[in-house]
Amino acid sequence: MSKISKFFKGGSGSSSKAKNKGPTPQEAIHRLRETEEMLTKKQEYLEKKIEQEIATAKKHGTKNKRAALQALKRKKRFEKQLAQIDGTLSTIEFQRDALENANTNTEVLKTMGYAAKAIKGAHENMDLDKIDQLMNEITEQQEIAQEISDAISRPAGFGEEFDEDELLAELKDLEQEEFDKNMVNVGGLPNAPSTSLPSRQEIKCSGTQFLDSLSKQDERISKKKVEEDDGMSELAAWAS
Repeated sequence: MSKISKFFKGGSGSSSKAKNKGPTPQEAIHRLRETEEMLTKKQEYLEKKIEQEIATAKKHGTKNKRAALQALKRKKRFEKQLAQIDGTLSTIEFQRDALENANTNTEVLKTMGYAAKAIKGAHENMDLDKIDQLMNEITEQQEIAQEISDAISRPAGFGEEFDEDELLAELKDLEQEEFDKNMVNVGGLPNAPSTSLPSRQEIKCSGTQFLDSLSKQDERISKKKVEEDDGMSELAAWAS
């Protein structure tokens, strides 16, 4: 049997007497605090007495060796009492901490028991079978709601289907038509040239015109070069 069991399962006679005569944890903690305060004051008193005896021993020194030795003896007794009080305070502090922890644990257990009763009372009117049935109904209704949402969001085309590429091509034609109309209205620009390929005759005429243009350009360049050469010759002759 553990110490806790022995504590709570002691003799019925002794336990009843303890309930009637024993102090509560709060009362015991209060008494221990009072004792601590009393011993602390006694410590302060002894520390002052020790300082006084030291001062007395220094005062007499070798002049009155007997008085100095008596002062040191009293100092030793005070120091011994001070050490005993330190040990007593440590024991009292340990007891007080144990009582405070026990009191805290008791309050915690009471609160947990109170909460357990509240949880039990809240669960008394609950039926697990009804809870399962309710959750199944909720799941079923959620599925129905999802099916309704899918049906509403589905496009109602009545079975008609259109080619998306064909629709895009038509949209492109409309955009081009609108663009051409805007260009004519804004700038009065002529219609765009036909995109059909030129004929062989047109290609031949264009080639001839291009060659004539190159020939005339060569003639102008040659003429200009001759003029520059003549100018340089005149300049050289003048310089000489």
